[in-house]
Amino acid sequence: MSHVDWPQADYQQTNNASSKLCQQFCLTDCFCDVAVFRDSDNTCWKKKMPLSNGALGPTVQRTVFIKLRECTEDFSLKIGEGGFGSVFEGTLNEKRVAVKRLESARQGKKEFLAEVVTIGSIEHINLVRLLGFCAEKAHRLVVYEYMPRGSLDQWIYYRHNNAPIDWSTRCRIIMDIAKGLCYLHEECRRKIAHLDVKPQNILLDENVNAKLADFGLCKLIDRDQSHIITVMRGTPGYLAPEWLTSQITEKADIYSFGVVIMEGRLLRRNIDNSQPEECIHLINLLQEKAQNNQLIDIIDKQSEDMVAHQDEVIQMMKLGMWCLQNNSRRRPSMSTVVKVLEGTMTVETCIDYNFFSADPVFSDQGNQSAYSAPPPGSVLSVPR
Repeated sequence: MSHVDWPQADYQQTNNASSKLCQQFCLTDCFCDVAVFRDSDNTCWKKKMPLSNGALGPTVQRTVFIKLRECTEDFSLKIGEGGFGSVFEGTLNEKRVAVKRLESARQGKKEFLAEVVTIGSIEHINLVRLLGFCAEKAHRLVVYEYMPRGSLDQWIYYRHNNAPIDWSTRCRIIMDIAKGLCYLHEECRRKIAHLDVKPQNILLDENVNAKLADFGLCKLIDRDQSHIITVMRGTPGYLAPEWLTSQITEKADIYSFGVVIMEGRLLRRNIDNSQPEECIHLINLLQEKAQNNQLIDIIDKQSEDMVAHQDEVIQMMKLGMWCLQNNSRRRPSMSTVVKVLEGTMTVETCIDYNFFSADPVFSDQGNQSAYSAPPPGSVLSVPR
């Protein structure tokens, strides 16, 4: 439109620009609603009143809804489903992509775009890469790189569908996720707590390299913050004890990571109702065997691979138990976990095997319940 301006809405000016470049500046900035170009002096103004600049990386593109609908064949190629929506395979700009369509989005446009900025600003080999997004009218979609081997749960829970993952590959997957979490916790400008670490959110590429996905629940933590206060979120079976207090740090991810270690080592779900009653809760079973010095009893004797690496399996289980400490301060940092996996550090020897009691860090809050036993699903099943 000619002769239109909102002079009070400027938040960034670019000189010596072209009309096309001005348009591109706005399309790659989540907070930009309108760009105004003045051809008399080649000046470009972005229009909005954000709290901060919302620029994305050069690979993240804003995409119109109709284009995403076309590239997924009208959202007919479903490859996954989660608490926030469904994931569809598509082809965008001659590249296979995964398009996540958020159902009944509770967020407004501003909150959604703020999350897109957070995800789009991080890049690591062990994090699924954000390629684009759509925030058109009520539509909320994100476009990720396509991971052809699917999610880790398909390989450890449903082994009849895939060849079993050998021990060395499982160790590599755990290392990949540890490095991805280490980046989020310790290498970003602000700490990022993922808050939904589980096998369903660990995706595998064609070479079975693992990448952490689904940042829909992530929270930013300033470096000078000891914790954040937030409502309970995440997935039953992977939630750290301190969730009952709502005072959360990145150490909640480390507890969830410990559960993933145990599931990946023993090739079963943490909560598995198909097991005998005394074995339904994996962490409960682990606690009992650890207290009685019988960890070897829960190694699958039918697996030659597991038996051949028995000592390594036990050491990995001990690392998992260190991550499962109910006192969040006693859990290792992710950089420490990486060093243990690399063999440059050893696992803490003084491990508390009571994985379910209330976290002593927050035990002064008398109105909170304790984890004296595996919490029932009704306690942890919150809307997602």
